[in-house]
Amino acid sequence: MKNNKTAFYLILIYVLMQLSGLLFAPLLFSFLMGQEGMEVEQAKLLASGWWVFISMSVAAIMSLAIIRKDKSFLNNLKGKKSSVSASIGWGFLGFFMVLIGQSIAALIENALGIKPGSDNTATFVKIAAAAPVAILSIAIFAPILEELLFRRVIFGSLVQKTNFFIAGGVSAIVFAVIHFDFTHILLYAVSGFIFAFLYFKTKRILTSIISHMLLNGFVVMVQLNSENIERYQKYLESLSNSQ
Repeated sequence: MKNNKTAFYLILIYVLMQLSGLLFAPLLFSFLMGQEGMEVEQAKLLASGWWVFISMSVAAIMSLAIIRKDKSFLNNLKGKKSSVSASIGWGFLGFFMVLIGQSIAALIENALGIKPGSDNTATFVKIAAAAPVAILSIAIFAPILEELLFRRVIFGSLVQKTNFFIAGGVSAIVFAVIHFDFTHILLYAVSGFIFAFLYFKTKRILTSIISHMLLNGFVVMVQLNSENIERYQKYLESLSNSQ
């Protein structure tokens, strides 16, 4: 019963966090527009970036505080937990597993005529470039909140009544849908399924959180430095052609 209460609170916090932007981001935008020399597009990105940071950090702190009061909440999976060191190791390994999984998913999407590049990712990268503080939300707070909700609450509840594949599939699809990037739903679903496997394998939510953090951080850093990476690739090609 206590676990159900904790799960309800986590869902409520996540929903309120998502909806809070509808009210507070416009207020922050209005405040920024009152600053001298502020352009509309810049104010929009700054308001979005700062509110993403504020809302996600507050939601993450509240979620962790609630879980701390319910010590049994993270002990719901049957079986022996992996050691902390093994769980961390699986977290790093899981990052590469997700990259491979996403590469395969991207090949399938390409075969179906779906162009690469996620609008959802592109939007967050633009926000992060304007308000770097948002990177903390994308790379740290978002993985914590999403793993607690999609892996612990949804997958963790379903796997006790069904099996790994049904629970993993359902949680992965919900995880994909909630990102509202339906063109690349396969990409998100594959990632969600692998995160579920990592959690199920080690019985520690820490593992999937680490992999998720590494993935989000990697994607943001690559996107923010895409021009430098492209420039370096051209430099390597010029060296190869000159030999």
